[in-house]
Amino acid sequence: MAYDFDLYVIGAGSGGVRSARFAAGFGAKVAVAESRYLGGTCVNVGCVPKKLLVYGAHFAEDFEQSAGFGWTLGEADFDWATLIANKDREINRLNGIYRNLLVNSGVTLHEGHARLIDPHQVEVNGQRYSAKHILIATGGWPQIPDIPGREHAISSNEAFFLKELPKRILVVGGGYIAVEFAGIFHGLGADTKLLYRGELFLRGFDGAVRKHLQEELTKRGLDLQFNADIERIEKQADGSLKVTLKDGRELATDCVFYATGRRPMLDNLGLENTGVKLDKRGFIEVDEQYQSAEPSILAIGDVIGRVQLTPVALAEGMAVARRLFKPEQYRPVDYNMIPTAVFSLPNIGTVGLTEEQAREAGHKVQIFESRFRPMKLTLTECQERTLMKLVVDADTDKVLGCHMVGPDAGEIVQGLAIALKAGATKRDFDETIGVHPTAAEEFVTMRTPVAG
Repeated sequence: MAYDFDLYVIGAGSGGVRSARFAAGFGAKVAVAESRYLGGTCVNVGCVPKKLLVYGAHFAEDFEQSAGFGWTLGEADFDWATLIANKDREINRLNGIYRNLLVNSGVTLHEGHARLIDPHQVEVNGQRYSAKHILIATGGWPQIPDIPGREHAISSNEAFFLKELPKRILVVGGGYIAVEFAGIFHGLGADTKLLYRGELFLRGFDGAVRKHLQEELTKRGLDLQFNADIERIEKQADGSLKVTLKDGRELATDCVFYATGRRPMLDNLGLENTGVKLDKRGFIEVDEQYQSAEPSILAIGDVIGRVQLTPVALAEGMAVARRLFKPEQYRPVDYNMIPTAVFSLPNIGTVGLTEEQAREAGHKVQIFESRFRPMKLTLTECQERTLMKLVVDADTDKVLGCHMVGPDAGEIVQGLAIALKAGATKRDFDETIGVHPTAAEEFVTMRTPVAG
């Protein structure tokens, strides 16, 4: 049978665009459908605008610390509207870049909502198209729990477009999105409380990292409230919100921001017209080659719920394109040693196993840790401390995990991720000469284990 396209991609986010471009480059006839914005969550309401807001929030600290270096500044004044307008301009520029990347690659772009009609057909804007392969890359969507007054709360989608900075805000959640936004709002001057129903945020991260960040955020004056959960939200006559917690406490605020998880974006996708199956969490079930239970339909990225990170979606998209259209170049995605950063203030950078994961996996471990006040802060009143940690297999000397909390943690850990991916040992670290004076050199000067 002759198809209109060799590959039809639903969703022009990071993974979808990467797969489409590479497939077209390999000679396939490709189309992409996008109903919202080119670039997906990351470019529009995720990592890119969030990082810009993190930069904005960091300036308050820079101004404060500059006095120790002889600078006298006038009174600083922050304008939220300017930051958001400049952010929007940059995102619009990136949307244009994504459009050009697709079109210049020879990909057909359909701007509209694509719905599956059967295993080989989609409908967009009233038109039907057939394809040998269909790739679902529709990403995720934030969830707000079904509590009374949930309509008064916002998610990360709305946070990037607030008309003004709330005077008081409650950030609800214990994952990295909640922690990052709490830091952003606090840094920009809002009275910020972070509520999390568990004992301590960032479940799944190394225990030392979690505790260290808790200490640093508390030092900065961020109000952390653990074992706290919202029962209902009520709008008051003056426009403010009254939040009642499950323990009976009442909090007054101007904004409630939920960051309590994301669901796969499968709305009105027409999956019922195919044999695609979902796992028990509601994500599309795929095999190791990203093929669903329907042989012609594949899925990648956040919609499959594996590792929900932009670079992972990019790698998955590339793997799909290669397997289908350039099999001699195909290699599976390796999900081991994926580095990641949390752009909290201070930042977290991490790669490999946590101490807890290493012990659970049966490794006999040695732990190397260093906590110190960065050189930049020695001329200031700031008492922030950086944490660096290595998890080492005591039997093989292999470095299993590397963790950092401090300025530029993500930038530093990216380089170390290459070393861990290559199988570096603690001896390799010890024999590497440091760059002096930097914080990063601490990773190659830790000599004495703190625990075994």
